[in-house]
Amino acid sequence: MNKREIIEEYLENMEVSALIADGFDEAIIGIVDIPNTPTRVAYSVKGCIDILLKQSMHLEEAVEYFDFNVRGAYMGETTPIWVDDDIFTD
Repeated sequence: MNKREIIEEYLENMEVSALIADGFDEAIIGIVDIPNTPTRVAYSVKGCIDILLKQSMHLEEAVEYFDFNVRGAYMGETTPIWVDDDIFTD
């Protein structure tokens, strides 16, 4: 099973729904499940940028695209969470 299939199975088993970002399956890092809040899928920002770079974008273009079109797209209370996991590198 790939990450998306694992997440979809988890959501189905828990009888909850959450949005999954198309094209960023390999950047999934887990589920955010806080009591009394909607379940959300968590993504690595670094992983998302890496995916965009593999699509022949330059770094600046990938960051700008991600910030505006992905991170900036609020789709309701089950919108994915974007984890800035690259802040401790040199």
